[in-house]
Amino acid sequence: MLMNSGPADPTLTVALDSLASIAGPAGTDRLVRWLATNGVAITLWVLAAALIIRFVNWMLRRYSHRIDREFEGSDLIVRTERTKHQQAMVEVTGWAVVGLVVVVAGVQVLMLLGVPLTSLVGPGAILGAALGFGAQRVVQDLLAGFFIVTEKQYGYGDVVELAVQGNADLAHGTVEDVTLRVTKLRTSDGEVVTVPNGQIVKSTNLSKDWARAVVDVPIPADADIATVNEILTRVGEEFYNDRQLHKLLLDAPAPLGVTNLELDSMTVRMVARTLPGKQFEISRALRARIIRALARAGITIAPGRDVLSASTPPTGLIGVEGRSDEGRGSDGRDDE
Repeated sequence: MLMNSGPADPTLTVALDSLASIAGPAGTDRLVRWLATNGVAITLWVLAAALIIRFVNWMLRRYSHRIDREFEGSDLIVRTERTKHQQAMVEVTGWAVVGLVVVVAGVQVLMLLGVPLTSLVGPGAILGAALGFGAQRVVQDLLAGFFIVTEKQYGYGDVVELAVQGNADLAHGTVEDVTLRVTKLRTSDGEVVTVPNGQIVKSTNLSKDWARAVVDVPIPADADIATVNEILTRVGEEFYNDRQLHKLLLDAPAPLGVTNLELDSMTVRMVARTLPGKQFEISRALRARIIRALARAGITIAPGRDVLSASTPPTGLIGVEGRSDEGRGSDGRDDE
């Protein structure tokens, strides 16, 4: 004997009716009609999103190749600031377009699948709160990347030095890619270093507008400083008039006088303004000429001290040697 315990659950009734309809020929017809309408629409949305993403990536590669060809075919030695900023902006814009396409296509697919978007408000709020606590770093990276690009702190091809939060070592290299989330650097060893933008505490652009080559020359304390300055001035003029090096310089190298005085030695500094990223090449070539000129005049380097001349890293790259060239003298002290 069946007992009626109460009204039937409407949800269960609808589910049973749906199963019954699908089990028969009518259900098969409904499935075919759904595949012919919504199924085709979902396929078209997915294909359209994939094609748009591939087109955007193709345009980014084409633009990058065109900039490279224009630079190689021009008389420029280094990329202009305008070109570097434009390439960074194009990369960021392409990344944003791809993200927008994915979001729009995903929403359309959910709607075609019959998922009511209003029912996702509650779970979306919970998910948003979870992401707000768990993805703070991602939001921080995106905001930092936005300001890096808009403020033109650095761009594609710049030689930079980045101080990363929680890491005592600095990240050196040439910027190969800038997005809203990360900055990719190519080091002098050929390694690619990926730095989250939100973790960058300080960025030093070593190739913006112009650079400075610094050479510290340690000489004995009994040397005639007037003679040394005269020799260095003559070396700077000859260096500036060199046909191969003149195009890398913005002005003639000049001595700044004594920058450090010790019991048995003193340090004379010589500086020169160069094109962006060329300070390392200039400083090494200038050191070699200074050593030869002082040797011809009978002036030796202070005992126990030396003017190091490291090998030139690949164009646009900065390594340990390059850093010592730009910022340190032969005695290991930083620039003032």
